[in-house]
Amino acid sequence: MTNEKNTRVPVTILTGFLGAGKTTLLNRILSEEHGQRIAVIENEFGETGIDNELLIQGEEQIIEMNNGCICCTVRGDLIRILSELARKREQGSLHFDRVIIETTGLADPAPVAQTFFVEPEIAFHYLVDAILTVVDAKHALKQLDSTHEAEDQIGFADRLLISKVDLVTPEELDLLTVRLKQINLNAPIKHVHFGKTAINELLDIRSFDLNAILEIEPNFLNDVSHHHDKGVSSFAYHSDIAFDAAKIISFMELTVSIYGNDLLRYKGILDIQGCDKKVIYQGVHMMFDETLGIAWKEGEKRASTLVFIGRNLPPKQDLKEALDSCRIAL
Repeated sequence: MTNEKNTRVPVTILTGFLGAGKTTLLNRILSEEHGQRIAVIENEFGETGIDNELLIQGEEQIIEMNNGCICCTVRGDLIRILSELARKREQGSLHFDRVIIETTGLADPAPVAQTFFVEPEIAFHYLVDAILTVVDAKHALKQLDSTHEAEDQIGFADRLLISKVDLVTPEELDLLTVRLKQINLNAPIKHVHFGKTAINELLDIRSFDLNAILEIEPNFLNDVSHHHDKGVSSFAYHSDIAFDAAKIISFMELTVSIYGNDLLRYKGILDIQGCDKKVIYQGVHMMFDETLGIAWKEGEKRASTLVFIGRNLPPKQDLKEALDSCRIAL
């Protein structure tokens, strides 16, 4: 008789605080020639997601979940999606070898992992391979001091992957490493530069240990409650009118200079007048980056989406009016 456990689909839960580099690492996995087909489940905090557009598009099945956090308000959607994927796989209409779940940067990985043990149908079809947590070397210490989600993500990790090590001094990195080991002594710590790390250290590592989790959190299988910092909110902006390059840059620089400390994450894919490529804005706190993405396709509707996640954000109407004023005149 076939061992049921050997037929279950391995699942990697990819977590880490806002802006740590989860999507960069996921792109690294998707671009690797490992010969596996991967179903990717994306979750973003807020009503609008753009990470799907930032992912390398190949044969992967990419499903995006917005309107809430995967660990609480849309956990039912996760169960539904996993069940649907399993059904299609059994029917032969969809082929995939593994699932990667990229959580929102505000997610507690525990309720996500719980899904694979307390839901009988999910437990029958899937097994948790590992929880990978990406840690932002530049901002992690501050995040750990101010948010419990960052600590939860590190505490439940099977592997800790420190990104942006080039932005800190060796002394700062040592301080962070000590702090990480205080929270999670068992998880190996690796440095990743733009997601670059050996693929065999990310997939099929079978490092999720339920017994170890139960030692840390005895109520792991019973308590599915999770509450976010009520001070965190998100704002999403859409426009079919192109931006004036100088105006939008001035807006971003001013916004970051005033609200940078409270901006946990901000990102966008923008249509800039005179530019034939998508312009990608990404930032964490005071660190802001602008890069050119892929070219707009012929016949593609050009539009912009910009998302802010943070505390003490200005009123949404004020943000909308300010961004409206950065568009070209028609």
